[in-house]
Amino acid sequence: MTLLADTGVVFGRYLRATLRSKTNLFFGMLQPLLFLALFGPLLTKLSLGVSGSSWQTLVPGVLVQLALLGGSYVGLGLLMDRNLGVIDRMRVTPVSPLALLLGRVLRDVVQLVAQSVLLVLLGLAFGLRAPLPGILLGLLFVAVLSTALAALSYGLAMHVRTTPEFAAIANTAGMPLMLLSGLLLPMSLAPGWLDGASRAVPFRYTVDAVRQAYLGHYADGTLALGAAVTLALAALCLTAGARLFRRAER
Repeated sequence: MTLLADTGVVFGRYLRATLRSKTNLFFGMLQPLLFLALFGPLLTKLSLGVSGSSWQTLVPGVLVQLALLGGSYVGLGLLMDRNLGVIDRMRVTPVSPLALLLGRVLRDVVQLVAQSVLLVLLGLAFGLRAPLPGILLGLLFVAVLSTALAALSYGLAMHVRTTPEFAAIANTAGMPLMLLSGLLLPMSLAPGWLDGASRAVPFRYTVDAVRQAYLGHYADGTLALGAAVTLALAALCLTAGARLFRRAER
């Protein structure tokens, strides 16, 4: 109960700070919407080699991309707080150390899910047609993936000295993962060797599962496999992030 209460306190603090930052909130919401609005129409007349419309292919990919990029870079904020001594001052309070991590992660999940809802609404305005259960499943995938990556990002930020170092690590890891996941274009368009390499990337199974949900194929094995891989990844990232966060206290 103490952990839950402390997590709520930390979550409330950072959520209020996020809501007060109008500029960051506006541009954070605007970027994925612009990406969908400016890139989506380019695919409407192309054959993507998958069932469903181009919007049923692109919107799930952009949702996973939002969780991937949004969750991976949240550690920058923690790194700045750490360099300013904010984290050290919080550690001497009675707040549970794990709550310092979970409260931030929960704030990030709420923010990314809110952005995802706006993105889906824009997709519907452009012509996306997907069943409501599929849309809700897609948001659930975003929440789980965001939780995993945000926790890992914060754990990494506790062991990196400068912002450029963190950005270099995130960029180097994020770019190939994003390209090999088939977020923007399905891997069915890729040559055999690239398609084979992408099967080692867990995010591919996540985006494939969300696309099946948007098609209404809930009994498809692809959805079950994507859910299993995403949950396993979340468990691994949460464990690693918590250990890295706690190890930095020593």
